[in-house]
Amino acid sequence: TLVNRVVLHLVQAIRGKDSCFSSIERQSAGSYYERVKISEPNEFDIMLVMPVSRIQLDESDDTGAYYYVSFKRSPKEKGWLKFLEEDGKLSAFKMLQALREIIKQEVKNIKDVEVTVARKKAGSPAITLQIKNPPSEISVDIILTLEAQQSWPLSTQGGLKIEQWLGTKVRRDLRFRSLYLVAKQNKREKVLRGNTWRLSFSHIEKHMIHNHGNSKTCCESDGPKCCRKGCLKLLKYLLEQLKMKYPKELEKFCSYHVKTAFLHSCVTWPNDSDWHLGDLDHCFQQCLGFFVDCLQKSQLTHFFIPQYNLLSLEDKARHHFLSRKISHELNNGFPVFHE
Repeated sequence: TLVNRVVLHLVQAIRGKDSCFSSIERQSAGSYYERVKISEPNEFDIMLVMPVSRIQLDESDDTGAYYYVSFKRSPKEKGWLKFLEEDGKLSAFKMLQALREIIKQEVKNIKDVEVTVARKKAGSPAITLQIKNPPSEISVDIILTLEAQQSWPLSTQGGLKIEQWLGTKVRRDLRFRSLYLVAKQNKREKVLRGNTWRLSFSHIEKHMIHNHGNSKTCCESDGPKCCRKGCLKLLKYLLEQLKMKYPKELEKFCSYHVKTAFLHSCVTWPNDSDWHLGDLDHCFQQCLGFFVDCLQKSQLTHFFIPQYNLLSLEDKARHHFLSRKISHELNNGFPVFHE
């Protein structure tokens, strides 16, 4: 309720402050909204989605995930021009900066709640709000997102391999949904200008996690229950606990790694009978085994972009460190859960 109140206030203010942001809509993403959060609900991800039309995407590297965005013809709304680079590329950096300024000014006008804007984290696409909620604090990541009603880029063609799991028709329908791009700096750019955008599929992931059954009645009120969500919760929780224990060694890992491994596991074991509710223990260990295997090979394929490996080869030592820690947990009855 508190988060909604703050975000509603900000969205209304942002719409009024800059004509470019006038059609911004909020969308909730992340584990709290996918109903897979285990610990305290103290972290929220909110996407501020801006519709854009007739944009051209040019790959900024060979991952197939990062793009330069430009308009095919001059936008009707002249306010966009201030966000364009001299080569016509839409600058994620300039847009984030403008949004950040509006938010920094506006949080001062929020009455009866103490809200501050956290310092900018290098390379993070989020503007982070800190909301005082005694005895603790809530952090809200605001992520600037472009929404384009156009076909997905070529790099996604062989991804989303859900035919055996959710069906060919569902795959086709999902691929007709809008394309999302989040303002995210590509570290592999030769000159770091901050004008790259990364494809985001959080809206599709949220849909699949909610409608996860091979049979259409899985986990519905009168349908059979499965343990898929339970597995994802435990995977995220395990990584969270290990990251708290080894913050330095595991800083490069995030919940998106385990979420991707989980989605691949759903494809590997597509039937609802593979995920009986009573088999949570076995299924969790099976998913973990899959993830450890990825870590040992330093190869975790992006679920939607098959050419993109989420585990960079120069971090092999970190991958092996995490795989050893997980194997230790697996073989010893998960001591980190009892600490």
